[in-house]
Amino acid sequence: MESSRARRRRARPSRGRAFVHTALAVAAIAGVTAGGTAYVTARAHSGPVSSAKSPSPASSSWSSSSSSASASGEESVEPVAEPTVDRVALLTESMKSLTVPASAKVSAAVLSLDSGESAGYGDAAFDTASIVKVDILATLLLQAQDAGRHLTATEKAYATKMIENSDNASATALWNTIGRADGLDAANKRFGLTETEGGDGALWGLTQTTAADQLVLLQQVFGDDSKLSEASRAYLRRLMKNIEADQHWGVSAVADDSGWALKNGWLARSTTGLWDVNSIGRVTVDGTAYLVAVLSNGSASQAKGISLVEAAAKAAVSAFTDGDSVSGAVAASASATETD
Repeated sequence: MESSRARRRRARPSRGRAFVHTALAVAAIAGVTAGGTAYVTARAHSGPVSSAKSPSPASSSWSSSSSSASASGEESVEPVAEPTVDRVALLTESMKSLTVPASAKVSAAVLSLDSGESAGYGDAAFDTASIVKVDILATLLLQAQDAGRHLTATEKAYATKMIENSDNASATALWNTIGRADGLDAANKRFGLTETEGGDGALWGLTQTTAADQLVLLQQVFGDDSKLSEASRAYLRRLMKNIEADQHWGVSAVADDSGWALKNGWLARSTTGLWDVNSIGRVTVDGTAYLVAVLSNGSASQAKGISLVEAAAKAAVSAFTDGDSVSGAVAASASATETD
């Protein structure tokens, strides 16, 4: 049963948060309805939520070049600005093309590890279900680092079963080890998660989070600027690459043959009979690595929730892969025009 604390969390307005690095204000999508419509709110992020690079003040468009006389009489040529690609707009259009059941909601966030560009769609809070197991292990590893110790053999056994097999009993054991919600929340404050709150009591699966926060967590696991040591990150990554075969779904649907690492979550809510289905992880597409988080709720079955999450993951990543193709074509056209 949903706790009163969880209901209060749902009722409260979402707090503003920093998305990745380098502050700039952008338009972020705040939600999507079953009809695919979205509403937009102005939102300040600490990272490049849109891939568009600000053009030089001397340039009035994304691509231009001009000659001007220097003080010495010599001509100087201004560099041609990079074509801008609005990842947020592309992600919005891609996500609006999804067919979302009337009872369901979906949110997604993507970060390119190569460029550092990121974009997000939806800022609502969702139940984590079993994706919180990554956060639980990250918290345990951080606490062990603080104590100057390695994980015990028992903790490692629980961690393996919790991540690779999504074993709930192991998750409960480690949830208790880290100090339940208090321990998780304290670690997440250090990790930079600002919209995640641990579940009441033993209810770790009802931890509340956003797609943006899950992207921050994934950066702690797969990025270099992390509170976790390299050994801790490598350990978590290895487990996420070894998910058992019947859980090979979710964001991995986007990946090519070069591999992926993930953790999925699924939970049938007793209060509604509907399903929470989530997926987070790292995928490689055409040689580029992406961190992807997709959260959903309100699906009529687990299978339908999986289909929604996989379609959303593909749509979200297409904002980067298709956008790059458009950008490249525009750049080539501009280059050809300048040499005519």
